[in-house]
Amino acid sequence: MTKKSIRDVCAKTLVELGRKNKDIVVLEGDLRDSTQSVQFARAHPDRYFDIGVAEQNMVGISAGLALGGKIPVAHSFACFISMRACEQVRTTVAYPNINVKFIVSHGGISCGTAGTTHHAIEDIAIMRSIPNMAVFVPGDAAETKQVVKEAIKHDGPVYIRLGASDVEDVYTKNDKFSIGKATKIRDGDDATIITTGIMMYEGVRAADILKKDHGLNVRVLQMASIKPIDGEAIKKAALETGKIVTVEEHNILGGLGGAVCEIAAEVGNSQVCRMGIKDRFSDVGTASRLMKD
Repeated sequence: MTKKSIRDVCAKTLVELGRKNKDIVVLEGDLRDSTQSVQFARAHPDRYFDIGVAEQNMVGISAGLALGGKIPVAHSFACFISMRACEQVRTTVAYPNINVKFIVSHGGISCGTAGTTHHAIEDIAIMRSIPNMAVFVPGDAAETKQVVKEAIKHDGPVYIRLGASDVEDVYTKNDKFSIGKATKIRDGDDATIITTGIMMYEGVRAADILKKDHGLNVRVLQMASIKPIDGEAIKKAALETGKIVTVEEHNILGGLGGAVCEIAAEVGNSQVCRMGIKDRFSDVGTASRLMKD
């Protein structure tokens, strides 16, 4: 299968939405080629603003544009929005519940050789702990397109986390992203794998191997909507399958695994295994090598 860049799909979707809705404006933190916001700059130059390496200012400007009736979409790397501009995101956007969309690229370890300063293994935990903030982590091209469209329609701040690596298609024409809902990719009652972001492909691959080699029917839930999260789907998985494995490109503390454990603990009688980065900083290397580690 041909892998696709979800950054490219996201950019093309924004350009398309921008043609229909003149209130959409895009801001960038001097990373237009890396985030692919350059596509919006070419299509709608009068509604594109490169703020430079000044992410905190960009958040404040985005808030002002939203208060003026626009729908600002601010781009940067995940590490810079979630950490460098965290106070501004929390206090200037989330606290007054202002309609700003953050689309961040290079989530997880996809920055590879750029090193630990550019890896974002804490961002989901940070963003989901901020009141009023919705957090979405799509896993392939089709899901990304749906997530962006729903985020623009959503009234309130949104954090969309994208990876930098090209990914395989998993979504079929029948799969649909809905805010606050999991997407069931595989059915099964022997165990449940819950994924987010590009780990969706790995979860499906694991389920297929378990079916082929061991005869196990494993349910796969893609949790692109980390917040709000589908508590009912998690409780159902806990009660019906007993064993849950969460898989994420993030620290196992505070991210998808933490969110699932919070809900599964309320049900009881289920076991959750969290797969992800084991609370340590990643090494420096290519994204593919780090993912293998």
